[in-house]
Amino acid sequence: MRFMLLVKATKDFEAGRPLDETTMWKMADWTEQLIKAGARLGADRLHPSSKGARVRYAKEQVRVIDGPFAESKELIAGYCLIQANSLDEAVGWAKRVPFEEGEVEVRAVHELIDVPTDSPAKRPGTTRYLGMVKSDPEVEAGNFPDEKSVAAMGAFLGEAAKAGMFVSGQALQPSSKGARVRYSGRNRLVIDGPFAEAKELVAGFMLLQFASKDEAIEWAKRFVQVDAPGRHGGESECEIRPIYEFEDYGPSPAVERFRKMGIDATR
Repeated sequence: MRFMLLVKATKDFEAGRPLDETTMWKMADWTEQLIKAGARLGADRLHPSSKGARVRYAKEQVRVIDGPFAESKELIAGYCLIQANSLDEAVGWAKRVPFEEGEVEVRAVHELIDVPTDSPAKRPGTTRYLGMVKSDPEVEAGNFPDEKSVAAMGAFLGEAAKAGMFVSGQALQPSSKGARVRYSGRNRLVIDGPFAEAKELVAGFMLLQFASKDEAIEWAKRFVQVDAPGRHGGESECEIRPIYEFEDYGPSPAVERFRKMGIDATR
């Protein structure tokens, strides 16, 4: 089974403060363990919400809301896609993340179609973005859009893939099938789903690449209009956030260690 570990943002993250060298080194230890176990599939760290935008479709109107966003406890700072035999095993990996504070949400991935999950090489001149589709009561109840809506979305994503914008994506199972791990020093508190704040939960993710933020927003506008007919109340919201790339980091022993592992320090 595949699981998405969604790292929740903190005030330091939203302020753009990088992890200290000690924590980065411990994260490298954890990442190396994942790789050796064959559990790691991919990961990325996101820029703060001030660099992103939300595109919302409701009542036949598209609205673009620029970041930053206020609800930092529910904002996503990054993700790690892993494979594990069970939710308990995935939570076990999450409990080993070397955070002193914060929270990681563990959600199972819908295994409906085989979509690539690790990103190919980035196209020159583009910026990678993570698109996060917001949840709603129907998604949380485990209900799927009708066949017509699924076909329309498949055609749209196929068009985006041919244009080189869509890299990969997956839908997540309802939060009732997930858990959260909350960090306080060495203490680890596991909270089983479901979670109440449906409008801030993530229902799915897409890895995308665009030449500019404006191009990303235009794509998101089209996405929510295709997505909305199959959603609760005919409404849809997608948050787009740029991803940290290797060159965004200054040189350090921990970053060099990630480089030697053959992966980006942000991933």
